[in-house]
Amino acid sequence: MSTAPPRPEAPSVAPIRLVRHGRLRLRLRWRLAALGALLDGHSFWATGRRPSQLGRMLSGSEVVVSAWQGGTLVGFGRATSDGVFRAVLWDVVVAENHQGRGLGRGIVEALLASREVAAAERVYLMTTTGEGFYEKLGFSRVDSQRLMLKDQ
Repeated sequence: MSTAPPRPEAPSVAPIRLVRHGRLRLRLRWRLAALGALLDGHSFWATGRRPSQLGRMLSGSEVVVSAWQGGTLVGFGRATSDGVFRAVLWDVVVAENHQGRGLGRGIVEALLASREVAAAERVYLMTTTGEGFYEKLGFSRVDSQRLMLKDQ
């Protein structure tokens, strides 16, 4: 009677950790190079942003959520809000090899649950290709309004 050789164990994969960054500690703890690499590699709208621009962007955001696997940034999202009437979700991005696993949903839900966004009566976002994803999270298309843009 022969026994089958033991199966090799699957390599251990670090769990993904969502971090909601507080405003006061944001600039001290943030790795701008990691954020730039994520945006450059996994978005078409946010490529080529300089570290100084990213730092200013983060300091102007009320809520920032990042997703880390070990020391690698694999997801990101941020929001601005007046805390009463309006909030806007910005720059939600998940590394392509982590998409389809609920990470984007987790980032958006963390943004929506934050005090600053949850207090607003309306939450807006703009998307070019993610309409179906956001509809699954309760957002709806608004045909009665038009996006207006002024390039600076």
